[in-house]
Amino acid sequence: MRTVHHLPPELSSFVGRAPELAAVAAAVAPGRLLTLAGPGGCGKTRLAIRVATAGAAVPWADGVWWVDLAGEAMGGDPGRVARIVADRLGVLLAGGDRARPGGRADGDLAGGDRAGVALADALRDRALLVVLDNCEHLLTELAPVVAAVLGSCPGVGLLATSRAPLGVAGERVWRVPPMSLADALDLFLVRAGHDDPAGPGVTGPDRTRTDARRVCDRLDRLPLALELAAAWAGTLSPAQLADSLADPFPLLSGGPRTAPFRQRTLADSMGWSHGLLEPDERTLFRRLAVFEPGFAATEVVALAGFGDLTAGRVLPALRGLIDKSLVVADTTGPVARYRMLGVVRSYALGKLAEAGEVDDARDRHLALYLALAEGAAPLLDTDKDAWRARIGAEYPNLRAALDHGLTRPDPEEGRRLAVAVAWLWHLENRGHEGLGLLRTALSRGDGQPGALRARLLVALALVADTTDPHLDGYAAADHGAAMAEEFGDPATARLGRALGAVGAVGRGLDEARAAAERTAGEARAAGDAFVAEACAVLLGVIHVFRDEYAAARTVLAPAVAGLLARGDRAVAVTGMSWLAVAHARTGDLSGAADLAERAVAAARPLHDVHRLGTALGTLAEIRGLQGRLADAVAALDPIERLGDPGSFVPGWERTAGLVALWGGDPARAVDRCRREAATEDGLRPDTQLVLGTALRLTGDGAGAARLLARAEEVARMADMPRVLAAALAERAELVAEADPAGALDLQHEALRLRDGHGLVLDCVDSLEALARLAARRPAPDIAAVLSGAADRVRSDTGYAARTVSDPGPGNASPTVAGGETGGATRPEAGSAARPEAGGGAGPDAGGVPHAKARSGTGDAYARGAAMTLAEAVAYAARARGPRQRPDSGWGSLTPTETSVVELAVEGLSNPEIAARLFMSRSTVKTHLAHVYEKLGVANRTELASAAARRATP
Repeated sequence: MRTVHHLPPELSSFVGRAPELAAVAAAVAPGRLLTLAGPGGCGKTRLAIRVATAGAAVPWADGVWWVDLAGEAMGGDPGRVARIVADRLGVLLAGGDRARPGGRADGDLAGGDRAGVALADALRDRALLVVLDNCEHLLTELAPVVAAVLGSCPGVGLLATSRAPLGVAGERVWRVPPMSLADALDLFLVRAGHDDPAGPGVTGPDRTRTDARRVCDRLDRLPLALELAAAWAGTLSPAQLADSLADPFPLLSGGPRTAPFRQRTLADSMGWSHGLLEPDERTLFRRLAVFEPGFAATEVVALAGFGDLTAGRVLPALRGLIDKSLVVADTTGPVARYRMLGVVRSYALGKLAEAGEVDDARDRHLALYLALAEGAAPLLDTDKDAWRARIGAEYPNLRAALDHGLTRPDPEEGRRLAVAVAWLWHLENRGHEGLGLLRTALSRGDGQPGALRARLLVALALVADTTDPHLDGYAAADHGAAMAEEFGDPATARLGRALGAVGAVGRGLDEARAAAERTAGEARAAGDAFVAEACAVLLGVIHVFRDEYAAARTVLAPAVAGLLARGDRAVAVTGMSWLAVAHARTGDLSGAADLAERAVAAARPLHDVHRLGTALGTLAEIRGLQGRLADAVAALDPIERLGDPGSFVPGWERTAGLVALWGGDPARAVDRCRREAATEDGLRPDTQLVLGTALRLTGDGAGAARLLARAEEVARMADMPRVLAAALAERAELVAEADPAGALDLQHEALRLRDGHGLVLDCVDSLEALARLAARRPAPDIAAVLSGAADRVRSDTGYAARTVSDPGPGNASPTVAGGETGGATRPEAGSAARPEAGGGAGPDAGGVPHAKARSGTGDAYARGAAMTLAEAVAYAARARGPRQRPDSGWGSLTPTETSVVELAVEGLSNPEIAARLFMSRSTVKTHLAHVYEKLGVANRTELASAAARRATP
């Protein structure tokens, strides 16, 4: 049987709401009451029409009927509602005091109940769906009528729309949510005429959709508000409209003249809801306006329970506002949370201003959240995860309280709140906002020394440490620590000194180490576990900078464990990232990868790009070293999507450049490395090395030489043996063709430095570089032994092999300031120089000869593969053979020294010689010093004379 619908027409297209339609249609059934509840303008009526028209799953033999109660006045005859419903349904109500089945007479019932019983009698044998629209103002009269129908009419289904539930036994309330963002965009754009409503979907231009999204967000995706906003499409662009909606009520007027009065403007709709409130509900409604979205019942009672609204009456009033859809409740967590939609809150703020309570309410709000933040402070020492969850949940309100507190005539409470929130700005991705507020808090003081000013200075340093370490944050730490000590706050003083030790790294590692050791000792004596372990992490990082990996592992491992146990994720992530580096560089790639994965997992809950980027960058590099290039790219992806990662993750561009090199794209590597600083001289030494490698592979030997010279110079001055070795090894690649003997010297010096500092992976690169040079001599057996030894270490460590045309080392370092790395290579599957496997190129190409092309190389490779790394390094030194040069005279000069002499005699300056020979100026200076000593001359003039005499027959 075809169901007959007695429904109002839909005068405009229905947009979206597919999940809601399905859910509501499934819940409508005979003998049941479903109430669609929600604030004015959320789309209850349109949803009910659409469900009644097409979505109901049950065929209704007696039709679907619409009863619009919007125009009915409140109060009056208690039987009026039943008669209205009967009239709309076209049924007659029986009169008189006749007895009902069960023995009760109509005379025993009130008027409304008696009319409800009569309606139920009329519908007892019917099978129909009745839609009761706009019920909120008639709840008292409607409830007994609905109860009577539900109790006696099993074939009648009821679907109601109301701003509050009907309050009838058996009622199921379905809260109508705001539209999804996609549906809201479609609705606004269709109504604004930016898209074809008849089309398969809305696909407005990108800019239009971006501006339309701002409109949707400003209006909480409420359909009525969006419809009213779309009416301005002929006057304002979507961008102008979004900008104008900070206060939505003046603009969103002028709805259709035929619409119900409460839907002609947004203010009308809100005014209708407000008029239905009880006195306590109205008072609470306006006072809740000072809360940002997301507040709990305890805060509501503390803030709103004063004056004519006592504390004991607050929760019943809150329940009333929830029932009337003016407050949204989320009861899914351990503590219920509440919020007002933005347009509702804007209306409530107006009512708060009308009542003259704005200043009082905002002062109470500030005091409430200051007490909350300072009361949570002990968790910072015992469980930072719990502290972060507590303060993070309240951050919107804390932020609003801060804004108010810092603008009051007496800003002390606001300044105290800035200190209390500082750790959240340090831990999560809110640092720039925090720095601005802390600067404001400092400026609102009188500038005189004091305990609060000391805490603000240290808080500024704490936030700057992870947000913008180029600021004067570390100077603020030193100043704040001294001031805190003076005013009797040793805890703040210790934290300030720990931050100052981090800043001291830029002045020298010895100074930083001394400061960290001193502060760690003070912290341990005071039982300050966080500062002690944070200083231990800094000491571990300094050990890594100095290539002291055993010491780094010894210090970092227990510090990380202690930090994680207390929820100190942020510093723990830094510690784990550098601990992963220490494991990787000493050959434990499996352990390094595990640590890096743990660092990523620890960083994710912080939503802090700096910490997460540090961990992901380390993981990407380690995966690349293992030959898992796809995994390396995937690790970088979350941060790469943010646009300009290098601006908030120091060292990120070097990591991205390294991964580009591994992917065979040196041109991209050049571009990424150069993004790190305005000039190449401003790049970190490790980035200069990666860029130098990339330039060489793109054919820019002169540019590569310039960068390598700079990196070598810095490494010698700063005592960075790993960077120095990498620079020497890469320079050897530059001069290998023109000066093989000089390249051999450089590679042996690089291997000596690497072996002396336990750089296992770098030693593998050196062995393979020496194997390539041996193949050129040619010395195939030596090349095969070294290649076999390198492959053995690769197999033991999981260090991926590389093509022989690419340079060595590419060890991991975290993407934080001060990280160091050598050159870069592209991981490949299998060995680059396994003769028996057919790997490696012929001697003319600079590779190790094939096993079948040189007798004995197969056995030689096997001998190498049986060696330990220490044995292989010793073999490489022996295979070099004794030098056949005298100790003095022209014959004692190395090929490189001879080249330096020739250019010096030609009149080239040290910088010019450095550029010509691909070395640093300091290296030229060192070579000249050796030459002077060997030839017994004192300066360039005497050197030129000696060279002239030697040239004369």
